[in-house]
Amino acid sequence: MKKWLTIAWLTTLMVAIGAFFWYNQFVYSLPTPVPSNYRTVNPGEKIPLSDQIRPNNNKPVFLHFFNPDCPCSRFNIDQFKALVKTYQDQLNFAVILMSAKRYKEAEIQSRFGITVPVYTDSTLASTCGVYSTPQAVLIKEDQTLYYRGNYNKSRYCTDMKTNYAKMAIEGIVKHTKLDGLDKYALKAYGCTLPNCEK
Repeated sequence: MKKWLTIAWLTTLMVAIGAFFWYNQFVYSLPTPVPSNYRTVNPGEKIPLSDQIRPNNNKPVFLHFFNPDCPCSRFNIDQFKALVKTYQDQLNFAVILMSAKRYKEAEIQSRFGITVPVYTDSTLASTCGVYSTPQAVLIKEDQTLYYRGNYNKSRYCTDMKTNYAKMAIEGIVKHTKLDGLDKYALKAYGCTLPNCEK
C-alpha cells in the first residue's frame, strides 16, 4: 500500500510541476495587453533625447527597456550584452530601467554585468511607444524612431532566424529600410509596465 501511495504522490507532484511550467510558458507566449491609454509611436517620428543619453558623436542610439523583476527581461539580458559587444563602436547603447522599485545604476550594472549607462527616465517609455519589457528601441542620428520591438521570437532569444533587434541594428548601420520583419517583431511580449504583471 505504501508503494502505491508513494507512486500516486510522486505522480501528482510531477503533474503539478508540469502544469505550472506549461502555464508559465503559455502566459509568456501571449502578447502583452495594450494599455487603454496607449499612443502608437511610428517609425520616423521624432524622439527627443537628452544629451546625456545621446552623446554628440553622430551615432544611432539603442535603448534597452529593462525591468530586473521581469523574467522575460532576465532571459533576454545575455542577448542584449552580445549586441553591445558586437556593435558598441557603431551605436550608443543605454539601458532604460523600468521598475517600480528603486535601483542604483551601479547595482544593475554589477548584478547583470552591464557595461553601458543605466538611466531611470520612465517617460522615455511612452515617448518611444513602449509598454512592456524587454523592448528594443533604435533611434537614428536625426533623433527619429527607426525600430521599436522585440529582440527575438523565442522567449529565450535562441531563434537566430528571428533575431529582430540584430536585424534592425544591421539596417540602421547600413542606412537601409527595415524590411523582412514578421508580426512577432512589433507586437509586444513580456511584462506590462510599470508593475511587471503578465
